[in-house]
Amino acid sequence: MVSISIPQLWGGDLPATLDFYRTLGYTVTREMTRPYTYGEVQRDGFELHFGPTPKDLSAEQAYISCLVKVDELADWHAEFSAALRARYGRVPARGLPRITRFRPGQTRFTVVDPVGNSVIYLQHTIPKLKYGGAQELSGLPRALDNARNYREFKNDDDAATRILETALRRHAATATPADRARALAMLAEIAAATGNPARATQLTTEIATLPLTTADRSAIAAELQSVTDLHQWLADES
Repeated sequence: MVSISIPQLWGGDLPATLDFYRTLGYTVTREMTRPYTYGEVQRDGFELHFGPTPKDLSAEQAYISCLVKVDELADWHAEFSAALRARYGRVPARGLPRITRFRPGQTRFTVVDPVGNSVIYLQHTIPKLKYGGAQELSGLPRALDNARNYREFKNDDDAATRILETALRRHAATATPADRARALAMLAEIAAATGNPARATQLTTEIATLPLTTADRSAIAAELQSVTDLHQWLADES
């Protein structure tokens, strides 16, 4: 006998919720409003279920999440982004609904539906993370490693920003220009993602003033490409 576990999320306005999941390529297998609200969607061998939502529940209070492990995570993100852009005329990266951004090498991204439910899509193989930064590192490199974990694996831009800004204040005088540039590039990408393009431009301008070698500039250019890619992904967002 095989046992399975199926997450049950808030249903909210059930027809609208189920229609959102249709946009993402799910098939609706149950839509029931009497004697109580209940819905089910399926895709690629897994199911999500939606039950009654408590009255007067705000989106902030409604937070429920579930994990979905998949292969080819980048393909899922690209498909969902295209579907959401086709429906809304933009990629909804803030508010409800929304999808978090995706960088090459990431192991997760999150889709938050119109009710506030978070479905976190994970790559099957996930590296073990050392929060606080790898112990063999120190100073700004260790902070960079720690911030990367929060930015790319926890979707926590606020924590990553605090870590980087604190580390730059403490270690900028002793850090290499390349490490300072990496920290500024990461902050620029976060600024672009969180709707502060002016701050992103200020940070990239600061990078240009650093005494970097040709090899350093080549490496940082790859980092800054993520800012360009992000602007393109968010094109037409309002």
